[in-house]
Amino acid sequence: MDLGKTQRVYFIGIGGIGMSALARYFKAGGFDVAGYDRVESELTSQLLAEGNIIHFTDAVDIIPEIYRDIDKREEVLVVYTPAVPEIHQELAFFREKGFRVVKRSEVLGWITQEAKSIAVAGTHGKTTVSTMIAHLLKQSELDCSAFLGGISRNYNTNFLSGKSDLVVLEADEYDRSFLQLYPWMAVVTAMDADHLDVYGKKEEMEKSFVKFIGQIKPGGILLIKKGLQLESENLHDVSVYTYGVFENADFYSYDVTIKEGLYVFNVHTPVGIIKEIHFGCPGRMNVENAVAAVATLTLLGVKQETIKKALLHFTGVKRRFEIVVKTDKLVYIDDYAHHPEELKACIASVREMFPGKSITGVFQPHLYSRTQEFANEFAGSLDKLDELILLDIYPAREKPVPGVTSEMILREMKMKNKQMAKKENLTDLLENKELEVLLTLGAGDIDEYVEPLKEMLEKR
Repeated sequence: MDLGKTQRVYFIGIGGIGMSALARYFKAGGFDVAGYDRVESELTSQLLAEGNIIHFTDAVDIIPEIYRDIDKREEVLVVYTPAVPEIHQELAFFREKGFRVVKRSEVLGWITQEAKSIAVAGTHGKTTVSTMIAHLLKQSELDCSAFLGGISRNYNTNFLSGKSDLVVLEADEYDRSFLQLYPWMAVVTAMDADHLDVYGKKEEMEKSFVKFIGQIKPGGILLIKKGLQLESENLHDVSVYTYGVFENADFYSYDVTIKEGLYVFNVHTPVGIIKEIHFGCPGRMNVENAVAAVATLTLLGVKQETIKKALLHFTGVKRRFEIVVKTDKLVYIDDYAHHPEELKACIASVREMFPGKSITGVFQPHLYSRTQEFANEFAGSLDKLDELILLDIYPAREKPVPGVTSEMILREMKMKNKQMAKKENLTDLLENKELEVLLTLGAGDIDEYVEPLKEMLEKR
C-alpha cells in the first residue's frame, strides 16, 4: 500500500463493523483518525474512548479543519463504505476537492496484498468462521492479525493485531467488495441467493464467487463447504479441500453429541482423526463452522492438541447465537440472522437445544429489496416458531419501495400466533408475556433493544 504522505485517515461510516476495524488498524499504526457516522452506537463510543474524533451530522464544516484543508489533502486518505449514499455531502466535498477517496474494500485489498491472507467468504457463516480461525491462530504459535465482521467475545474487538504475516478477514460479497482481494487461502461457507439488489439474480452472484476464488494466489488453498457448486478455470497451482458434515468431504464431523452443555464430536481429516473435540458455542450450525476452522488450522500445520484446547475456550461472536439470559424458566438468545436460511438454521438449533420449549421470535427484516425478494421464504422459516412478533423493515442504505412492508411476510405465514409491533413498544409488549425461549433476530438496529430486554427479563 502506497500511503505516500498520508498522516490522517477520515472514515465516512466509521461506526460500521468493517469500517471500525480499519479505523482501529490505522490508529494502531500511528495515524490520526476521524470520521462521520449516521448514529451513535456502542462501537462509536468505544472508538471515541480510543482517541478517534467522530461526529454524527453530515456537514462539511464539522469535519476537523486539518482533515478538510485542501492545501494538505495529500496528507489525508478518505475511506467510505458502499452503504453511504452518493448524495452524502462530505463524500461529495472530498471528491470535488481532489482528495484521495477509496472504498473500504480497496483498503483491505491494499493491506492484504503482501500478506498471507485467509479470506472467508459466504452469504452466511463467514463472521463466525473468520473469528474462530483468528482465535485459534492467536492461541497457536503462528499468530495473526484479523479484520472481523463482528465483535469477538474472547477479545472484545473486531480488530486483532499480530506479529506474523497471516491476516484473517471476511470477504464480503456485497457490492462485489471481495473482488478487491487476492488471498493466499480462501474459505467459502455458503452461496444462498442474497444481495439481489446488486446482482439481479443468483447466477450473477455465483459468477462473482467464481471470480473471487480465481484470485487465490498460486500455491494457495481453497477450502469450500461440501456441496457448493463452485469451480474456476483460474485455480492455477491451488490445493482444493472440502469440509462439512458429510462423510465424503475431506474434513467432516461425526459422532456429534451434547454433554454437560458442550458439543462433543470427532473430526475426520486427510491426516488423521481429531477425537473428542469439546466445543461450547451453542447451535448445530456452529459445529459445521468449527469444522471449517479446524480444517484451516490443520492445513496450516497446527497441532491437534492446540486446536482442541483453543476451540474449547472459544466464546463466540456478539450477536451470533448469543445467549443473553439463561435460567431454569427462561432463555433469551440474540442472533444476527437476516436471511431465510440463517433463520431456519437458528430456529432449528434452538429446537435441538431446548426440546419441548415454546419459542417466541422477534424479527426485524433488513432491507426492502431482501424482503421483497424473499417474503415467501421468510414466512416459511418464521413458521418454525411458536409465536412471532414482527417489526418494521430496517432500511439501512435503501429508500422505501412502494408496497413493500413487513406485512408481506406476515400475510404469507401459516402460523396464527403472530403480530406486528413497533420496536419502541417491544419491551412493554414482552413484559406481560409468558416466555420460555425468546429470540431476537435481525441485522438492523434491533441490537439496541437487547440490553433493555435483558434488564426487563432479569427483573421478572
